[in-house]
Amino acid sequence: MFVSEMQPEYARFTSCCDFWGSGGKQMDLQPPSYSQSLSVNCLQPGVIKTIEEKLDELDPELRELSLKIHDHPELAFEESNEALPRSRDAWRAEASHGHGGRVLGVNSEMDALPGIGHACGHNLIAVAGVGVAVAIKEALKAHDIAGTVVLLGTPAEETGAGKQILLDRGGYKDMDACVMCHPSSGGGGLSTSDGFSVGSSLAMQSIDVEYFGHTAHAAAAPWEGINALDAAFLAYSSISVLRQQMKPDHRVQGTVSGKNWAANVIPDYAKMTWIVRAPTWDEVDVLRTRVVNCLQAAALSTGCKATITPGDQYRDLRQNSALAEDFASTSQHYGIPTQLAAGFPASTDFGNVTYACPALHPAY
Repeated sequence: MFVSEMQPEYARFTSCCDFWGSGGKQMDLQPPSYSQSLSVNCLQPGVIKTIEEKLDELDPELRELSLKIHDHPELAFEESNEALPRSRDAWRAEASHGHGGRVLGVNSEMDALPGIGHACGHNLIAVAGVGVAVAIKEALKAHDIAGTVVLLGTPAEETGAGKQILLDRGGYKDMDACVMCHPSSGGGGLSTSDGFSVGSSLAMQSIDVEYFGHTAHAAAAPWEGINALDAAFLAYSSISVLRQQMKPDHRVQGTVSGKNWAANVIPDYAKMTWIVRAPTWDEVDVLRTRVVNCLQAAALSTGCKATITPGDQYRDLRQNSALAEDFASTSQHYGIPTQLAAGFPASTDFGNVTYACPALHPAY
C-alpha cells in the first residue's frame, strides 16, 4: 500500500547511533510569533483531523511493517530490504498537490547494528517517516493545500554517513525543510512519559591510521626492525596525555588492530581507528588536528610510515527554532510537553542535513 501511495523511485548507493534522551528545561509552548510559521496552514483543526484519521487507518500496516524490518535486520549499505520490496539501499517517494507550495522532506532510516539488530530503533524511524509522509499527502489533497512531500529512505546511518552521500548526489535538493524523529531509551532523565526532547548532538569525525614498519626477529636482531606496534603504542599514549588538555565535553576513543602478530617478531603493521567528538563541527576540526599531530609524531619517532585516512563526518544537529516551536505547539495540542535538551551524547548523519536545510530531529 505504501509503495503504491507514494510512487517510490529506487537508487543504489554503494559507496553512530546511540541516542538517548538528555532532559533539560521545558520549551516555551506559546504560539510562535514569526510570520512564516508553518502552523498557519498545518495546525488548522481540519488538517489535524485528516492526519489523525489517516494515521489511525495506517496503524495496523505500520505496525506490521515495523515488525518486518525489526525481524530482518540489515547492516549499512545492505538494506535490500525484505520488508520493502524493490528497495535497494536508498529510495525516494514523492507526492505533490496543486502548483507551487513548499517541499517537506521526511527521513526514514533502515539499517541495523552488527550483532544486536535494531537496538537503535531504526524500524520505528522507518515507519514514522512512512506514516507522516502518507498522512501529509492525504491532508494536502483533502484540504487543497499546494505542496510536496518527499519521503527518503536513507541507508547507512550507523556507519557510512549515508545521508551525506545523498546530500552530495542531490537527494535533499529543493527541500524547504526536512524532518525525522528518533526513539529514546529513557536515559538522562527523559522517559517516554516525559514527552519529546529537542536538542543538539555531538559532531564526529572518524580517522584511520596505518603504521608500516619492518619485521625482524625480536631476539636475534631486533635492531633491524621498525616496530609498527610501537608507533601505535606511542600514538595511544600521546592521545591519552592530550586528554588532560581537552575540554570536558570533548571525546576521543580509539582501538588498535594488527595482522599475524607474534611475540618473537617485530610487528611491521598496525592499524588504529579513532573517533573524535565535540559539541560543534568547528570544535571537532580543531581537536582532530591535535589528534592527527599525535598520530604523525608517533610515526616520526619510530621511523614508521603512516597512512592517515579521514572517515565518516557527522555534524552536530542544528535544530531549526521555527520548526521546533511548531512541533512544540503541536505536541502541546495532545498534552505532550517538548523539552529543550542540553544535548545528546551521540552522533547522527542527520546533523549533516541540518547544515544544508532547515530541519528538525526530535527524540521521544
